[in-house]
Amino acid sequence: MKLARTIEEMQRRWRVEIKSRAEASRPQAEIECAPADVADLTGWLYAERSYRYAGLIVEQGAVDWELRHVFHAEGEEGWIHVLVHRPLAERTVPSISARVPAADWHEREVEDLFELTFEGHPHLGDFVLHNDAWQEGVAPMRKDFDARAPTRREPDANWRPPRIVHTPGAFAMPVGPIYSGVTESVHFLLETVGEDVIHAYSRLFYKYRAVEKIAEGRTVADALLLAERFNATTAFAHALAFCQAIETIAAVVVPLRARALRVLLAELERLRHHAGAIQEICESTGLVVAASQAAILEEELLRLSGAFGGHRYLFGLAVCGGLSRDFADAACRDCAQQAQAILQRLDTLERQLCTSSSFLDRLEEVGVITEGEARTYGLVGPIGRASGVVGDLRRSQPYSGYADFTFDIPREQEGDGYARLRLLFAEARQSVRIMEQAAATLPDGVVQATCAIVAGAALGWTEAPRGTTLHWLRVGEHGLIVRCRLLTPSFINWRSLHLATENFAFQDFPIILASLGLSVAESDR
Repeated sequence: MKLARTIEEMQRRWRVEIKSRAEASRPQAEIECAPADVADLTGWLYAERSYRYAGLIVEQGAVDWELRHVFHAEGEEGWIHVLVHRPLAERTVPSISARVPAADWHEREVEDLFELTFEGHPHLGDFVLHNDAWQEGVAPMRKDFDARAPTRREPDANWRPPRIVHTPGAFAMPVGPIYSGVTESVHFLLETVGEDVIHAYSRLFYKYRAVEKIAEGRTVADALLLAERFNATTAFAHALAFCQAIETIAAVVVPLRARALRVLLAELERLRHHAGAIQEICESTGLVVAASQAAILEEELLRLSGAFGGHRYLFGLAVCGGLSRDFADAACRDCAQQAQAILQRLDTLERQLCTSSSFLDRLEEVGVITEGEARTYGLVGPIGRASGVVGDLRRSQPYSGYADFTFDIPREQEGDGYARLRLLFAEARQSVRIMEQAAATLPDGVVQATCAIVAGAALGWTEAPRGTTLHWLRVGEHGLIVRCRLLTPSFINWRSLHLATENFAFQDFPIILASLGLSVAESDR
């Protein structure tokens, strides 16, 4: 097995302890190493073994901290969790971001929420708990944090945004954080000495909601509601990742019919999401008619979701052990047929957009993220695939029966706004292709297996519409959540915004932002 060879090489290079290992349908291993070795070991996994960095999970135990760096690769390479333990009294931990650049924001987030200092990290603090709402040193994710105690919420009057352009004539253009409509709070600072953006700085987390903290001590059912509702546009994907983590802990085998129906629902959500993302791109370029046409298709998909699943955003369907309800075979086929009819109109819209020179001028060679940059930053989902980085958990680490379906993983190379738009259309076609297969080959049987809540910990994952989505759950002896960690695609991809916006004109900024399709809610969790 490829995972076994990786572990053997790891054991030859470093003193590591194999905490757990499985090489069946889900190859994975937990490797504990010394703090002094973690940077070299993880850097080797990333640079020489081509493992992708998925995120950092920190748990506060009775006597020590556990830092869990999660990596994944294709197929038999599987998942590797690199563990480091430090005494609770120790507040300095090793940083890996110099060797694994994708870990940068993860370490900054942990520093704010747990007050752990990553030795050697160049820029810590003023991140999640920035001075517009919080003071330094609060550490809300620590066990001893008391949410009932009042905290000072007075902005620092001396705070200034980090600027790098200081030449004569340079100025900084603030955008946000307050917007009209339903746009979430996010602040951008665009620096320039002319028309082109030289430096772009984004500031998120104005509405940090502490979803992970709120989940602690809750029942699994209550925590599932939190996971499903913190970002409605990809609710089913997050609920599915959560449920799969609990099912792994409980060693539950999900019925085949439920697995197929989960796939159908997940692809219906992806199709609806992509139609909405296309609408936002059209709107950002001022193409009013095309934006209206895309908005109509998104609305029809929302109505289809409501009529078929009982909720426009598919709330309440994914439960631990399967689904909360069954669907008639005829209703599933009708859903796929309606999706196909909407897709045909979406294809027509794509052909029309591709013949509009004024539209293409706003997207082609604009907002470019190169393949090398996408790999370095660990970009996921359509953004990564539009820059040539093929990574899709439905194929690389199949779940919920995706291995039984035939579909392609679209890929573009240019990494500009037009490549990201083309990828959305291509993925929409693949979603309908999968839906039709699922509806045509539904197994008989029940849609929910008994799922007894037991103590344990596990990782659940999905390829959400925006990319790799992970839910790490630890359940205690009384069936209550001890730790809930949400690793979302937008948190990973937001870090790359400056790559796409710098060296492009001010007027391109809203178009580039729309083509990236980033979610603020997935970060303000």
